[in-house]
Amino acid sequence: MKLSGPFKQIITLNNLLLKGKLDNESLEIVSNGGILTGNGKVIETGDFDFLKQKFPDSEIDLIEGEQIALPAFVDAHTHICFGGDRANDFAMRNAGKTYLEIAESGGGIWSSVEHTRKASEEDLVEGILERVNQLIKQGITTIEIKSGYGLNVKEELKMLRAVKRAQGHTKATLIPTCLSAHLKPKDFEGTSGEYLNYILKEILPKVKEENLANRVDIFIEKSAFQPEESKAFLEKAKKLGFQITVHADQFTAGSSRVAVEVGARSADHLEATIDEDIEFLANSNTVAIALPGASLGLGEPFSPARKILDKGGILAIATDWNPGSAPMGNLVTQASILATYQKLTTAEVLAAITFRAAFALGLEDRGILVQGKKADFITYETDNFQNILYRQGSLLPAHVYINGEKIL
Repeated sequence: MKLSGPFKQIITLNNLLLKGKLDNESLEIVSNGGILTGNGKVIETGDFDFLKQKFPDSEIDLIEGEQIALPAFVDAHTHICFGGDRANDFAMRNAGKTYLEIAESGGGIWSSVEHTRKASEEDLVEGILERVNQLIKQGITTIEIKSGYGLNVKEELKMLRAVKRAQGHTKATLIPTCLSAHLKPKDFEGTSGEYLNYILKEILPKVKEENLANRVDIFIEKSAFQPEESKAFLEKAKKLGFQITVHADQFTAGSSRVAVEVGARSADHLEATIDEDIEFLANSNTVAIALPGASLGLGEPFSPARKILDKGGILAIATDWNPGSAPMGNLVTQASILATYQKLTTAEVLAAITFRAAFALGLEDRGILVQGKKADFITYETDNFQNILYRQGSLLPAHVYINGEKIL
């Protein structure tokens, strides 16, 4: 057993509701706190001196100076397996070019597909680990990673194998998601429905066979796949044993309803969600994942996070880190900005990037510093936890712990 502390404050995130709005007064804050860990899990959190007396044989991980501790963060939506970049897209978009104009000039998602297909599996592993390490430095220890820049059997499997290989070189938890249904590839001869059947028959069985992912995603949008064909695809993917998530309501409304109807773990984006669909979503256990990085990258409205919480929904916040629409990859900066525009409490933001985000990934073993949970936590050199969001991402963790072991 190891006792880490004393901390000026420990924000445990214990006793917070999974659904709906949260006030800051509901946060449990332990002063002069200690975190006792063993076998990768939290054994007890409480007063440091009390725990030291209660467990006299525990190894002491002495914290010097004023530091606070809280659960490590979870990034529940990323595309950090890719080749190349799309800096030119960003410049063209800011110069007034439309999405279609950018795509016609060789940019857009297809540009990332071409670059990713050219990259070797080793190149992709190296890129993933470089980005994972950047996320770890931000205090993120659980990271979802999508495929979706391969768009055929060979290249999609290459991406997911790269994620699996990367997992062997990091202590962070990597959660792979098969997003072969990102868009119909230009070189596929057939309809979008035929491409979805191709995924079901040719890609997903191999993904399952090699145990490369147990989650499937689809982009439901006018420029990608339509609601009815997407719903049929998702139902079939579920029958194959996959968890479901959906890129929903990014530019047009309606697809968040599909996510709820098929029992998706999450509906991600939601920038275009209308009020009646917010209520429909909030009355389910499908997590609404806001992606403020995409709003910033595209100049689009933010997800209606405040309305989702007020209606009783589950809100998570993720980076959407990708080479095109969301190249920032800074979770706390994005969450802080979203909080400013949507008037989210500190408790709501912290919940959205810890246990509520973990729930979106089907993980209920982390994101709260209580007995039995995974001992992933982070510390900051500050005497007030409010400084984390106040500094909008410029205050970085002093230390990062995974399974109770200090890795940074």
